[in-house]
Amino acid sequence: MDKTARSSTPWLIIASGSLIAMLVFGPRSAMGFFQLPMLHDTGWDRSTFGLAMALQNLCWGLSQPFFGALADKYGTARVLAMSGLIYAAGLLMMAYADAPIWLHIGGGVLVGMAIGAGSFSVILSAFARHVTPEQRSMAFGFGTAAGSAGMFLFAPLSQALISTYGWSDSLVYMGIMMLIVPLLAYPLRGNANSGTQGKNQFKQTVAEALKEAFLHKSYVLLAVGFFVCGFQVAFITAHFPAYLGDIGIEARYAVIAMALIGFFNIIGSLAAGVIGQRYSKPYFLALIYVLRSVAVTAFLLLPQSPTSVILFSIVMGLLWLSTVPPTNGLVAIMFGTRHLGLLGGMVFLSHQIGSFLGVWLGGYLYDLYGSYDSVWWFGVALGLFAAVVHWPIQERPIDRGLLTAAE
Repeated sequence: MDKTARSSTPWLIIASGSLIAMLVFGPRSAMGFFQLPMLHDTGWDRSTFGLAMALQNLCWGLSQPFFGALADKYGTARVLAMSGLIYAAGLLMMAYADAPIWLHIGGGVLVGMAIGAGSFSVILSAFARHVTPEQRSMAFGFGTAAGSAGMFLFAPLSQALISTYGWSDSLVYMGIMMLIVPLLAYPLRGNANSGTQGKNQFKQTVAEALKEAFLHKSYVLLAVGFFVCGFQVAFITAHFPAYLGDIGIEARYAVIAMALIGFFNIIGSLAAGVIGQRYSKPYFLALIYVLRSVAVTAFLLLPQSPTSVILFSIVMGLLWLSTVPPTNGLVAIMFGTRHLGLLGGMVFLSHQIGSFLGVWLGGYLYDLYGSYDSVWWFGVALGLFAAVVHWPIQERPIDRGLLTAAE
């Protein structure tokens, strides 16, 4: 890439990547709106839908390190184009599912893999290669905020589509939208050796990078803590609309709630980019998890009403994906950008294992006890655990000289 391109493409890359993040995270964040109409028409129970969404989160997590490594080696644009095509196929299969197995394969496995191919570790690693380390946290904030914007836009859009065309046709229309992703992917071409920051990276094989990361205490703690983030946000995404119906809140407030989470998520993500650039990322992450637990506790203990739903949604929106910029920033600080897609993907794998458990336990325990209360309180306890885990994380590059000497 010539010098002119280097000076002129970073904002194009950030804009294209942000639009892709918006499209990739939009439909998945709206899956909760499809639960009740789909189950009404098919006669399936909430465990069936919950398992599909749990598989989606698990396949997202399992595939993300693989797609991150492919992007590092063969180029980000190719992997993102693949994401759009797989996403469209998964939504179409979900739309025409006449048995749970097709719901699980389409809405679970295929959509999950598509999100893994178009997720933050892939997009943000491309950003990291084209901005300076000082600009990285802010760039990550833009990308994360775009994912939040997708949630904000697709909450009312999906509900409007379902009301007008039904849940099945709505999934078809969203599948068609995903075909825009390959068109937006071209500016993000290039691999780990591309960009202004890619040339001087420490050279390692994939196996060496993984060994180094999992022997590094702070990286392991970061991955453990991110498990909690996945549990909390995936449970709310999949089950909050149904929960509000259970406690007698009008259905329109579910749309308002998810839209508010998405809107304030934009503010929270941008703010996280600024805060992570100036202050301790581990301490900031610990504070986010404490505040999440406080917010859920207050929502459960205080009288629940449309007003409390709105206030809760605003607070959770500010805290929703604010974990992503500092988390990815810490991985880049520790190990550089050479294998950032892979190593960021491994941290997200932990996030998605948490997501799998949050979504699946939500459906399973509801069918068992007729209530979501036990899952809410488990999430509160996990938030406090995550705050403790993040506190000792060291925000500095790994000392490869000491590591080599130790070996």
